Amino acid sequence: MQNAVDDLVDLLDLEAIEVNIFRGVSPDENRQRIFGGQVAGQALVAAARTVDDDRAVHSLHAYFLRPGDPTVPVLYEVDRIRDGRSFTTRRVVAIQHGRAIFNLQASFHIDEPGLEHLEPMPDVPAAETLPTRAERLAAAGMDDPSPGHAQPLDIRYVTASPMERREPQPPYQQVWFRADGRLPDDNQVLHTCLLTYASDMTLLDTSLMPHGFGAFGEGNIQMASLDHAMWFHGPFRADEWLLYDQHTPASTGARGLATGRVFTHDGRLIASVVQEGLIRKASADT
Repeated sequence: MQNAVDDLVDLLDLEAIEVNIFRGVSPDENRQRIFGGQVAGQALVAAARTVDDDRAVHSLHAYFLRPGDPTVPVLYEVDRIRDGRSFTTRRVVAIQHGRAIFNLQASFHIDEPGLEHLEPMPDVPAAETLPTRAERLAAAGMDDPSPGHAQPLDIRYVTASPMERREPQPPYQQVWFRADGRLPDDNQVLHTCLLTYASDMTLLDTSLMPHGFGAFGEGNIQMASLDHAMWFHGPFRADEWLLYDQHTPASTGARGLATGRVFTHDGRLIASVVQEGLIRKASADT
């Protein structure tokens, strides 16, 4: 689905409208609110546009403040907090209708040698042996909820997919994913921003696993990302298979916490993720 991937790349390609100010738009998908991964990915693009090429992002910490309006552009204001000899820090605020909807702080680091160790990848089936989205829908007897809209990401569930869950599951899930098309070879920032986009797609859903809920929102559940943190451990390609190993240690006070580890197809750990989100059981009259 190269066209869908190209559309996602265009989505992450912000317009510079002033020094430290960028503008992003949303796809025409009839959404009620902007997908959180889109805002996070675009905000990281904005931050990276103000950083020297010899520095790569190694961590980000973000808060989702208000639902985004997909019918109007998003302005991203970058604050150049610090430019040090080894590290660069940026703060980005996403604004719509005169109010902040999201903020992100990201740190960038020069390439520097040091001590190294990485956790090994879990033993899981290869992505190519697992059913595609179309095959999962067909097996469940379900129609495509977004017909005519090609998906930019190919996602393959190792554990039970949302449409297969009918009973409480262990507190973890694993998925393979990749951009369903070719990405540029010389733009690691784009690969990192696309991973940031994708990291918000299934993580909070992991917090439903122990409770027997299936598809996102099923069972009169309201869910929304609250905060999101990522640490990047090395270069990778987002158009090659990545394993997203996810676990939920707790859900309390209408909030669920989930953690994730991202591995390349050959077993190298390249990112760690933590997210907390709202998981609220809606009352019968809402």
